[in-house]
Amino acid sequence: MDTATRPYRSVLYIPGSKERALEKARELPADAIIFDLEDAVAPEAKAEARETLARALAEGGYGKRSRIVRINALTTEWGLEDVRVLGEAGADAILLPKVNTPSDVDNLADMLGPQVPIWVMMETPASVFNAREIAAHAQVTGLVTGTNDLTKDLGCRYRADRLPLMSALQMIVMAARAARGVVAIDGVYNRFRDGDGLKAECEQGRDLGFDGKTLIHPAQIEVTNTAFAPTQSEIETAERQIAAYEESKASGQGVAVVDGQIVENLHVVAAKRLLGKAEAIREMATE
Repeated sequence: MDTATRPYRSVLYIPGSKERALEKARELPADAIIFDLEDAVAPEAKAEARETLARALAEGGYGKRSRIVRINALTTEWGLEDVRVLGEAGADAILLPKVNTPSDVDNLADMLGPQVPIWVMMETPASVFNAREIAAHAQVTGLVTGTNDLTKDLGCRYRADRLPLMSALQMIVMAARAARGVVAIDGVYNRFRDGDGLKAECEQGRDLGFDGKTLIHPAQIEVTNTAFAPTQSEIETAERQIAAYEESKASGQGVAVVDGQIVENLHVVAAKRLLGKAEAIREMATE
């Protein structure tokens, strides 16, 4: 699948230490898996988890799901060995936590070489202030929002509308879009049994422009996949916009009208992008 159109609606964290979870992930309808060696693994289990994950990736079976490995920070006692063992283990990207500046990404890129894509955790105030430069790094292809860490560092209160985080969320999306081709993933929703709250936060993230959301439980996948996918109504409108614009263009007009609204070339570009996303989602479902 073309990486430019690959869907990232649901990005599920899976502990790299749990063989049963690694096996189950091969059957889950998530668009992407983050195999986590950092927060989800206790210090005494990190070495074994590294080897367990390397074996799972070698066995394969994850289909069209994007495979992303979150290593430990390079400043920890585990980070360098994570890179050595998993840097060439067949992941689609390596996710680096605790990034503050582009130089942190440079350190990992030097170890991985130029061919391995890098995703970055945006989880500190410094990373948000440096978001544009981080996203512009030649090897960065994804930004993952760490809302729990941001909330902790900011000392802000939890609110369902995420108002205290809004500036950070918008800066992360804008940095990804300014860099072009960089994926922007929203943070986790902690109340994994609260489907209505998850749906509302997914819709907010989609409205802000995020490509998808990180998840902490498989029960969150269906809601998230639906929220970040084009609706049938949106698909039909996009098709009509393209058809109307092409018809107007053929008659020498620069704009068309659909449902009482002007349709220009910029709307057609957005409509074609939406249809491409819908097709990529259908392709994911055929595995």
